[in-house]
Amino acid sequence: MAQSRTAIVTGAARGIGAAIAIRLAQDGFAVGVVDLDEAGCAETITAITSAGGRAIAVGADVSSSGDVDAAVRRVTEELGAPTVLVNNAGITKDNLLFKMSDEDWDAVMGVHLRGSFLMSRAVQAHQTEAGWGRVVNLSSVSALGNRGQANYSTAKAGLQGFTKTLAVELGKFGVTANAIAPGFIESEMTAATAERVGVPYEDFKKGAAEQIPVRRVGQPSDIAATVSFLVSEEAGFISGQVIYVAGGPRD
Repeated sequence: MAQSRTAIVTGAARGIGAAIAIRLAQDGFAVGVVDLDEAGCAETITAITSAGGRAIAVGADVSSSGDVDAAVRRVTEELGAPTVLVNNAGITKDNLLFKMSDEDWDAVMGVHLRGSFLMSRAVQAHQTEAGWGRVVNLSSVSALGNRGQANYSTAKAGLQGFTKTLAVELGKFGVTANAIAPGFIESEMTAATAERVGVPYEDFKKGAAEQIPVRRVGQPSDIAATVSFLVSEEAGFISGQVIYVAGGPRD
């Protein structure tokens, strides 16, 4: 039962990650709220604990194997062995190809790909021992290609291949792995994009909504609800899939 299980959500201080952590706590999970900024997790923790849930904040750079191992160890000691992992931590360093620096490429790969690899490797030990587990990786519609995001698009596409490989390798241990590819979600990240291109955020959102079949932009709660289903018992026969939560079809 979820009530006795522990989940780890990375990049959970704010935005989509915070919404996922709060939703999983509502579902009965104890939640390790992992973020580079441990102090920044306070609001997420308060939202969970004030509603009667269990959660701890853990500061970690997910691209550091030492930080990741320490974070998973601490969650295990304080909340119990984690069997659900949501790899949500992500950064953007957008630029056109000819302007993109080595550092901006490496930083994005480090958080998205290396971070998801390190977290998954650490948590799978607990999942395989339990004979049950769920991994959800956050991809993006940018995996299909997006101007100014060679690094981000590549990382998000890579996560889809990573997800399918985890599904193949871990399935026999009762572990599923799936990816969610959000479309336009109202968040600090999309607000930063609007600022970068010099468009007021409300206008930016309105323009985006006009291109989306359901005629609205997404909310962090839309992603959290999808995660909630994918980590449930009922989703046990769904693995290796990429679900585009984007208000319409994507190729």
